[in-house]
Amino acid sequence: MSSDYVTHLECAYTGEVFEKGKVHTLSSAGKPLLVKYDLSRMRDEVSRDSIAGSSEAGFWRYSPLLPVSDAANRISLGEVVTPIVSLERSVEHLGISAGKVLVKDESRLPTASFKARGLCLAVSMAKEFGLEHLAIPTNGNAGSALAAYAARAGMRTTVLCPDNTPEINTSETLAQGGDTYLVNGLIGDCGKIIGEGKDELGWFAVSTLKEPYRIEGKKTMGLELAEQLGWELPDVIFYPTGGGTGLIGMWKAFHELLELGWIDCALPRMVAVQSTGCAPMVKAWQEGVEHAEFWEGAETEASGIRVPAAIGDFLILRAVRESEGFAIAVSDEELMDARDRIGREDGLLLCPEGAATFAAWEQALEQGLVSKDDRVVLFNTATGLKYPMPEVTERIDKDAPFDASLFL
Repeated sequence: MSSDYVTHLECAYTGEVFEKGKVHTLSSAGKPLLVKYDLSRMRDEVSRDSIAGSSEAGFWRYSPLLPVSDAANRISLGEVVTPIVSLERSVEHLGISAGKVLVKDESRLPTASFKARGLCLAVSMAKEFGLEHLAIPTNGNAGSALAAYAARAGMRTTVLCPDNTPEINTSETLAQGGDTYLVNGLIGDCGKIIGEGKDELGWFAVSTLKEPYRIEGKKTMGLELAEQLGWELPDVIFYPTGGGTGLIGMWKAFHELLELGWIDCALPRMVAVQSTGCAPMVKAWQEGVEHAEFWEGAETEASGIRVPAAIGDFLILRAVRESEGFAIAVSDEELMDARDRIGREDGLLLCPEGAATFAAWEQALEQGLVSKDDRVVLFNTATGLKYPMPEVTERIDKDAPFDASLFL
């Protein structure tokens, strides 16, 4: 199916309307643009049964709700519907029954992270617009996803990373054709350099929410989740929040599904999970303000949520508040402990950001913010294989007499 349902783009802050079919970045107010669809016409012409019966791979099954108008411009690396895995042994000590705490495991996507969704759509739209050189600031996974999809599309990419980005991420990006540079600063410093180079070098920046289409890819997490749960939604969603595109995108998806009549359930409470080392959204939510202050000295093992300032801060906070959710921060010690326990007890090797959602759920349960009866979904946004892991130190001498005590 070809998507011809886009009507226009709209400033998320002022409502200013922008024409579809043209290259856009931010609105004239300097705020993100959102893609708008003719949902009433779509409701008459597209059924959710046709989506379920689609032969399209992965999230391209939702093409009527995506902005790529020509199917020839869809770039694909073999996307899949990511599995939902129930935690069991990790939660049984709390008296939680199986099926109550679910992990949506985004590590099964190309380049092993949820960034594949957003960058796939950004690259596909770049192809539709005839762009040839894309640039991005990234803490890791977005860079490799952009490099991979752009390579597939025959485009050049320039990727700028903070110099403490995990080496596996920068190496992966380089290996997939991205011109990769380390910057002695944070992701915002990388973005500033990209902004300064756009006129002279002619690249197009696909920074988080500074172009309109990554959010459309990220919203497929919400569409996919609804379909997997029989067009129902969980009570609570815990989402690791840096730039927040995924949380914003899912909230957009749920409202589109309501308008289409594909769901008629209550919407989930949205929980923005951050690190105590970088928690601007948590602070803003606690203070009841619309915009978050820049977080000085941002530092956390969960590099994907090490974002001291988010251009979509008001959209994140709006989704959290409208859903009657909350924002919560966990320490690196707590999230790494959660990662280790889930790996040992349930066999899932979560990334630190994904593990943060479990630590946040435990904290929220203890504080009475959620109950044991709530069905919750935790988003694991990447494979744990991209992050430092415990070192094996135990050794066996093949020439020594067998000693069973070594294995006890």
